[in-house]
Amino acid sequence: MIVIPAIDLKDGQCVRLLQGRKDEVTTYSRNPAEMAKRWADEGAELLHVVDLDGAFSGNQKNLKRIEEIRKAVDIDIEVGGGIRDMKRIEYLIQSGINRVILGTSAVKDPDFVREATERYPGRILVGIDARDGRVAIKGWVEVTGIDAMGFAKEMESLGVAGIIYTDIVRDGMLSGPNIETTEKMVRALNIPVIASGGISSLDDIKRLLTIDGLWGAITGKALYTGTLKLREAIELCRSTAS
Repeated sequence: MIVIPAIDLKDGQCVRLLQGRKDEVTTYSRNPAEMAKRWADEGAELLHVVDLDGAFSGNQKNLKRIEEIRKAVDIDIEVGGGIRDMKRIEYLIQSGINRVILGTSAVKDPDFVREATERYPGRILVGIDARDGRVAIKGWVEVTGIDAMGFAKEMESLGVAGIIYTDIVRDGMLSGPNIETTEKMVRALNIPVIASGGISSLDDIKRLLTIDGLWGAITGKALYTGTLKLREAIELCRSTAS
């Protein structure tokens, strides 16, 4: 399992939202590229970058910052938030982004997912943000009636390279990850699953490591507030793997 720092962008700044609410925002850095360098220097293998303005509006607003982050570090970057068409996917990949995350567009248009995975095999992920087992879209504003587990299996059948599973209720709360549901997701799929939401400490990393086959874990607020040290988390995962 790898530990993946999150860089959430809003109005060009590095922020965190409480349970995805755009009016509950904390700014951690006005220079996201510098923050990306920090996480890379501390050993991160992959950065998880989300354009929050894009997620809410459906049109990415932080492309300049994303490009600055790409130029600042040599590690892999995955980007999501407001990606609704093939032109944007193509632009991001040509800009050096390694993997693209689809969310709302995957729910609205499965054919778009299929087209994207065929054109860019191994580089398209789907983010499944769930509340009480149901998929949420449009920056978590709208909760659908779609079963998260069933949707994950459908996305796997369309050829996506992995699933990022976020428990909305826990995100930004430092209340611990949803181990039970995450484990069910891992067992149900044959593609990589990345857990997101609620990670608060090294103990939470230890708990996630008990899920056999979990590919990665995204953490944001815990790193920014200091309740989790990235180097320690990475070292723990590596020592467990060896």
